[in-house]
Amino acid sequence: MTMPVAPSLGEILRSDEQELAGAFAASNDEDLAPDADAAEDDVPDGFCVECKDQQAQTFCEQCQEDFCDVCGSMIHRTGRRRQHVLTKIAAASDAAPAAQTAAIDDNGAPTTPDVEMQGESEAEAEGASDMHMSGAISVSFSAQSGKVETSGDGPSFADWITERTKYIPLRLTLKERKYLRLLEAALRVSEYTDKIDVLMYGNKAKRMVAQIKELCAILSGLVLASDYKAGQALFEDRQFEDNEEFYQKIFEIGRRHKIMNPDKMRNEYGKLMYLLQDAQLGDVKGMLNFATLAPIKTVYSVLESLGVTYILQDEMVAVATKEIVAHGKTRAQVQLEIKQKERAIEYLCKAYATHECPAEVVRQCLHSIGDNHAYLRFNRDPCDRMLGYLTTLFSPKRAEADDLSLAILYGRDGARLSHSHTNQFHYVQQTLTLWREILHDMFMLWHHADMDLLSATTAYRLKDTGQGLNRVQACPRVSRAAHAILHRTQKAVGHWVGSAMIHLGD
Repeated sequence: MTMPVAPSLGEILRSDEQELAGAFAASNDEDLAPDADAAEDDVPDGFCVECKDQQAQTFCEQCQEDFCDVCGSMIHRTGRRRQHVLTKIAAASDAAPAAQTAAIDDNGAPTTPDVEMQGESEAEAEGASDMHMSGAISVSFSAQSGKVETSGDGPSFADWITERTKYIPLRLTLKERKYLRLLEAALRVSEYTDKIDVLMYGNKAKRMVAQIKELCAILSGLVLASDYKAGQALFEDRQFEDNEEFYQKIFEIGRRHKIMNPDKMRNEYGKLMYLLQDAQLGDVKGMLNFATLAPIKTVYSVLESLGVTYILQDEMVAVATKEIVAHGKTRAQVQLEIKQKERAIEYLCKAYATHECPAEVVRQCLHSIGDNHAYLRFNRDPCDRMLGYLTTLFSPKRAEADDLSLAILYGRDGARLSHSHTNQFHYVQQTLTLWREILHDMFMLWHHADMDLLSATTAYRLKDTGQGLNRVQACPRVSRAAHAILHRTQKAVGHWVGSAMIHLGD
């Protein structure tokens, strides 16, 4: 018995879509995704009864259940449960002393602590260890951009940057940027969502496979047209599964570029993620015969694969990646900082370059960390400045003059709420603080979103949400990270106004 031969790229390009689709087996769209309401597993001993993957830290005497700090505070924030008595579990509360608050410099690195943290235990920091290093500290803005210092129990710069580089994407090389343009061109002309995200009866797996292979064939043709020799070496007399590594690489480049540049690929990124979501479905993966997913390259993952993560322990990394701000400095000072940064980069490249880890890779990793600092400066730091203006120009208790009153009245000047000066002050403060924390951890949230959307165990369901057909999917990692950020912000500001509900769909 002879095995059927998979169609070549040329056959795919010449074939008709209707022939590829074939006759569908009678099934429903719901069969492609497991039911979100399936029976849940039992809660492991010592873990939170709500999220089931974090160590229990508090016990509710009325509910008679164990919770982690984040879930406990969220469940007991309103209604009758607000009156419940929560007690610390001895094993969790005695695990480690409370962490200290640290300030950060212009690059988001911890410096000398300013304010003492209240009630933030190391056990909670371990529960959020996959989120970011500042999960155990309350980060605040400091204009000091000189040397990095730490004291008390605050993390050192080396520990902080080592944890943060796990979510910092690696900057694209020149060759990768060429592949990115090819991917954007192929996605721009693709009609993937128009043909897949429609109501229909039958199994969509064959149609998905046909559309995914069609996009891969377009990419193959574009590579062949742009570089004939490279394209010929890649695709001549080869099947799709033979070029699995190439397709994984080019799809990973698109996802990595989007994390570093959220304002890019507005339409193309959605098509890419929908395609990769479908490629993770069991039926589709079996018919494709090749995997399309590869982990996103981060600074830490690259250094770890080369066995040189100890580079991040060098104190010169802080100088080599520092964001140089010209505000309030003379031209001579700016030029001096630029030269210091360049010398630090050259020093690290010469000191740690090996045969396995060339100097160019070290330089690329340092520039990627610098890109992270630049992102923080232009996105997170404006929130810090606004918080500074709020606390220095306005009193939290009462308005010192009529023109300094923050009070708003429903219906006046577009206001949708009625707040006194005190309520509005706290409302603005908590909003800016929350957004500051979200922007500080945006790369981490992007990574969790990517992992949730492309999870092989949690698939989406196509539903009519009232705004057309949309893909609905559970995102436990993003939800857990967002609730941890909210919980940390609530503890930092102390006074909370309004709702604390998180809508992941927004």
